[in-house]
Amino acid sequence: MLKGALHIHTTCSDGGLSPEEALRVYRDLGFDFVAFTDHDFLLKPNAYRELPDEFEGMLVFKGIERTIFARGYIHVNEIFGEREILRIFNHPAEYDFTVEQVMDRLAEVEQSTPIDAVEVTLKGFYTPEYDIEAIPHPKVASDDSHTREGCGRAWIEVECEKEKDAIIRAVRGGQARIHCNGTAQQSAWSNRGGNGSG
Repeated sequence: MLKGALHIHTTCSDGGLSPEEALRVYRDLGFDFVAFTDHDFLLKPNAYRELPDEFEGMLVFKGIERTIFARGYIHVNEIFGEREILRIFNHPAEYDFTVEQVMDRLAEVEQSTPIDAVEVTLKGFYTPEYDIEAIPHPKVASDDSHTREGCGRAWIEVECEKEKDAIIRAVRGGQARIHCNGTAQQSAWSNRGGNGSG
């Protein structure tokens, strides 16, 4: 099984870690692949030019978090393999969408941009209301890390060849297993002074 992060922000947009620092953190957390997906409106040209394709055995994807307008803005990650592109509808919980609103936005976006998967986490915390069959896309989990503390909260595991396009095809084919360290509801409760055990 390969362990991976599909949604990482760095100092190339609004993250707190440089790409080099993020690579070391995820390496130390035992990840097999990572995807850098800084915001399109903040990403400087050639920001990832020095980013390696591999770092100490860990595959490094280059991507971008696109802002798409569909009756308001939504974010879609585009992650580039060797020949394949993975497109993920990001964190519907951030917009407080109902399932019906998610389906409406997906239909609108897919008129111009195919969507391969839906993220069922918010800043790395599980949002089970979107991990349902009514949303017929494969589901992924990601920590959407902006800080060191956010790294490794959620991830996917895929069983496939350790090759970028093979990973993309596994995710697109619904073979990713999602892993999270808690739910968004637990996170909100904990941030109000609870201990997170409720």
